[in-house]
Amino acid sequence: MRWIALLLWFGICFAVAAISSWWTANEITGWYRELAKPAIAPPNRVFGPVWTCLYVLMAIAAWLVWLSAASPLRTWGLVLFLAQLGLNLAWSWLFFREHEIGTALLDVILLWAAIGSTIAVFSLVAPLAAGLMVPYWAWVTFATVLNAAFWRMNPAA
Repeated sequence: MRWIALLLWFGICFAVAAISSWWTANEITGWYRELAKPAIAPPNRVFGPVWTCLYVLMAIAAWLVWLSAASPLRTWGLVLFLAQLGLNLAWSWLFFREHEIGTALLDVILLWAAIGSTIAVFSLVAPLAAGLMVPYWAWVTFATVLNAAFWRMNPAA
């Protein structure tokens, strides 16, 4: 059952990744290419490998918390995890599908706070899980700055 649960968490995380990638890929060669890009914007080829690693770490983190003894904190941590995953998915929709850079910025700020909250609760339940979420939080910190720069440079986009 332990390994089936790990596969389930991978499935959840990579379902979000697949949907987000689909929304993103359809816009990279059109709308996104036309945006003014800040100097800190990485090349497009960086995003796939980075996000793949982050989704792997997130799935393992959720699994480690799921493996811990049942408790209100464990439940709260997994609820927060799923909430931040929803905000993650919403960002791709807002930024790439709807071209709402400003609204996506608000979403990513909420995402950043949700990841921080998830890490705080995970640290009380399964400290290793909290540690596995830190690279994701760091990347979303960068993504927040990047989103803000896109919004500033493309006010009419």
